Amino acid sequence: MSTTQDVGPLLFFRDWRDGVMTVACVIARPHARAAPVVAAQGQAIRPVRLCTAQDITVFGYTFALAASPGAGYSVDGAWYPVAVPHSADLRIAYVACNGQENHDLARPESERNVLWERLRREHQAQAFHLLLQGGDQIYADEMVATDPVLRAWAAGMPTGPVDPQALREHLRGFLIRRYCQTYGQGAPAWMMARVPSLCMWDDHDIYDGWGSLPAEQLDSPVGREVFEAAREFFLLFQLGCAADDLPGLCLDPGGRTLTWSARLPGLGLVAPDLRSERRPNRVMGPAGWEAFKRALAALGEAPRIFVLSSVPALGPRLSWIEAAARWLPGIGEYRDDLRDQWQSRAHRDEWRDFLRALLDTHQRGCRVSVLSGEIHLATRGTMASPAGDLHQLVASGIAHPAPPQGYARALSLLARLGEAPLPEHPITLHPLPGQRRIYTAQRNYLVLERTNDRWQARWELEEDGSTPMLDLGAGALR
Repeated sequence: MSTTQDVGPLLFFRDWRDGVMTVACVIARPHARAAPVVAAQGQAIRPVRLCTAQDITVFGYTFALAASPGAGYSVDGAWYPVAVPHSADLRIAYVACNGQENHDLARPESERNVLWERLRREHQAQAFHLLLQGGDQIYADEMVATDPVLRAWAAGMPTGPVDPQALREHLRGFLIRRYCQTYGQGAPAWMMARVPSLCMWDDHDIYDGWGSLPAEQLDSPVGREVFEAAREFFLLFQLGCAADDLPGLCLDPGGRTLTWSARLPGLGLVAPDLRSERRPNRVMGPAGWEAFKRALAALGEAPRIFVLSSVPALGPRLSWIEAAARWLPGIGEYRDDLRDQWQSRAHRDEWRDFLRALLDTHQRGCRVSVLSGEIHLATRGTMASPAGDLHQLVASGIAHPAPPQGYARALSLLARLGEAPLPEHPITLHPLPGQRRIYTAQRNYLVLERTNDRWQARWELEEDGSTPMLDLGAGALR
């Protein structure tokens, strides 16, 4: 970030009631400059200083927007229109994996943000009401190369003496600049200023494999500093709040889990936090499970619920590969990635509990669909139920390069073996509409549309363009 550049506005969803949407707005600017002047519906909005790190100050604003053709807000006189839902029709975009592990920001924007630019043009043609961001919104992994202590920690080696305050400020400086550099790019910045976001983090927003790394690495003094710094800036730049002032969307006031839920017209949204309490032998801890089950119960009357599971909940059988990873050369480096998956042998009982919670909600009068990213591929799956199939839609990544075609082919073959952690509810993975293989190795994003009470989904693929629509059914089971 230069000494003169602002980053933002970044818009975040807070609430929708009776045609009025409440949003939070975040703007970062060099701290020598005064707070931006933000106005909405003819009123100036009071700024709140959320954070100062290095030479950057982050300001926050909260305001309401009523549904009307002219809805929007201004920042220092510049106008930003916002589409506020006012009828049964909804348009939602889902993105994940906005970066890559190494040299992410060294790529030309014209190459890195091809799909963001396509999403921007689509919004100009027909506006989106909400932008769901399902994990790995930034790739913070390169922070370990910036400090000897962090390099030793990442390698699992002794770190030597650690100055916690100095390390904390170093991490905060890296992260605020990484967010500003990532979110200051043209097409993503344009979208996030005009479409309210709801985000959930995944490992790269903290560090690669966070939660699946050895417990002594996670719980070391350095590991805790890494987590706390990442949490502060996730809250700031992905939920639009200060670390000590969680929004009402978050279901645990103590912040042990950042699980949230939200409502729009005829729609419930739930995002379980699969990282804050994760350890090698678990995905969610007690706070996460309590918040997740409470969210599903509270949204039980919504005709449709989308659950954001940053790691896919329906996937191929991976236990054989996980077992082989100990012995086969070249596979061992993927052990953390395998442990990250719900299908890991270490999480199988917890995976069953997660699927049962989804099914119980799906079968009591809602339609539940799972939205996932993380795997840098596009695919879809179904889990059989007497109430109709429960769908999973995977879209990943919007900026991360696609893996080799051979990787997608191998996973597609593995997926044909099937999986049934709940024997009476078999899981089947399917190709995207119009595709032959189960996994599509192209950068992509997902569009969800409700028109006349019917939900449809389609993927936008980098090379092949838009898929045919996938019908997800009516809003409710009756």
